[in-house]
Amino acid sequence: MSARSPRVGGARRPGGSVGRRAEPSSGDGRAGAGPAAPLDGIRVVDLSRVVAGPYCTMTLGDMGADVVKIEEPGRGDESRAFGPPFLGGESPYYLSVNRNKRSCTVNLKREAGRAIVWRLIAGADVVIQNFRPGAVARLGLDYEAVAARHPGVVYCSISGFGDGGPDASRPGYDLIVQGESGLMDLTGEADGPPSRIGTSIADLTAGMMAAQGILLALYARRTTGRGQHVKIAMLDAVASLLTYNAGNYFASGESPTRRGNDHPSVVPYQTLRARDGWINLGIANDSLWLRYCNAVGRPDLRDDPRFATAPERVKHRDALVPIIVDLTTSRTVAEWMDVLRAAGVPCGRIRNVAEVCTNPQLTTRGRVVDHPHPTAGQVTMIGQPIELSGTPCRIDRAPPLLGQHTGEVLRAAGYTDEEIRAFRTGGVV
Repeated sequence: MSARSPRVGGARRPGGSVGRRAEPSSGDGRAGAGPAAPLDGIRVVDLSRVVAGPYCTMTLGDMGADVVKIEEPGRGDESRAFGPPFLGGESPYYLSVNRNKRSCTVNLKREAGRAIVWRLIAGADVVIQNFRPGAVARLGLDYEAVAARHPGVVYCSISGFGDGGPDASRPGYDLIVQGESGLMDLTGEADGPPSRIGTSIADLTAGMMAAQGILLALYARRTTGRGQHVKIAMLDAVASLLTYNAGNYFASGESPTRRGNDHPSVVPYQTLRARDGWINLGIANDSLWLRYCNAVGRPDLRDDPRFATAPERVKHRDALVPIIVDLTTSRTVAEWMDVLRAAGVPCGRIRNVAEVCTNPQLTTRGRVVDHPHPTAGQVTMIGQPIELSGTPCRIDRAPPLLGQHTGEVLRAAGYTDEEIRAFRTGGVV
């Protein structure tokens, strides 16, 4: 990484190398014990809020980056108010995407507040923002301004619709983008209304791609010595998930339609009702079809030429699916799991969120984690899914209280206690 100073909360290691933090920490308050994380030594100034940006910076924080979350004094990230429920006054919504960060309150409407952010940027590797279109430029903190003063900084902008085209000025909300991206038109029963995905998929996909873009830019900086502008539009991110749906349209000129839980190109590959619940069945090739027919004791289906190959099963789905539907109701979910898994046929339960969060397949592998929080008590979270053998991700910090680290961050940036008290008195932080 390029060598620039001063750093946010600590000195750059000689030569800009990334390695294990010094004991007890290098000014960012994180534990130095244990193996190095992949982004140890990387500093992030996080001007984002709600979901897309915070999910990105939480990922970077899990990877070892020191993330300083800039929040509005007295209010903070809007997601702090999303609820109920609340834990010790904290929103689980906010808690779910803000671990491994330090919260520093700064009033960006004040010149002194913007000066603080500029000092933090001077020691940063990454700046990320997801303000409404035009807002960051009015603050004087846009990419052009940052790159002019600090060309080594990687700057990430997340927007709803990009910075060009007829929709550039539209704000980005997950529900709106889910509809505009085609995702909702593909989701739901064929004879029912379009439906949103049951999580903030547009926000989260944009956040994941922002993290990927930032990592690419940091890697490129090792060669070029310069940062660059990483731009993520939520619409682009979700549209990229259309994959074969878009491919089918480009090939045929026909827009795919909602099919409920049926797959347009694979049969049977769908959700089915068992005697006491629901299962998913995934017969993705002819070999699995033979296993399925033998496992359920239906040689007649195996030998029927209408169902012998994958294309024929798709062609004759209207004849095959009712048979599969009726057959599945004959046994319980547990019975089907035993029969089908023993035969090597892909199948699965339809679990609710509670069942997923307590599933031993996740809990025994450390994918559900607990971390103490100063007001919410023990906070349980879904952990980082990326597993690295040599430089593992880690969770060192609970999601911060509003302004919890303001003094710490400002002192590390070179401000005196007297200056910090003046900032607090004047409503700057």
